[in-house]
Amino acid sequence: MPADGKRHASTDPHPPGASIYLDGVEVTTLCQLTVEVSTSDTAWFWPTCPDCNVKAHELAGCPMPPIAGAR
Repeated sequence: MPADGKRHASTDPHPPGASIYLDGVEVTTLCQLTVEVSTSDTAWFWPTCPDCNVKAHELAGCPMPPIAGAR
C-alpha cells in the first residue's frame, strides 16, 4: 500500500468489509514502519520500498533473485 512516499507491504488485516487499505488507515509495514495509507491518484506511482519487497517475496515463498554484480 502506498504510504510515506513509497509502496509498502503489510500483513495487517484490511478494515472490515474492505478489500484494500483505506486512505488514512494506520498500518505497520513489513519494514517495521507505522505509516498512514495514502490513496491519492499518484501514490501508486511511488517507488517500491526495497525492504518490504524482499520480505513480501520471502513470505510468498519466492525469494528475490540475486542482483547482477551485487556482492
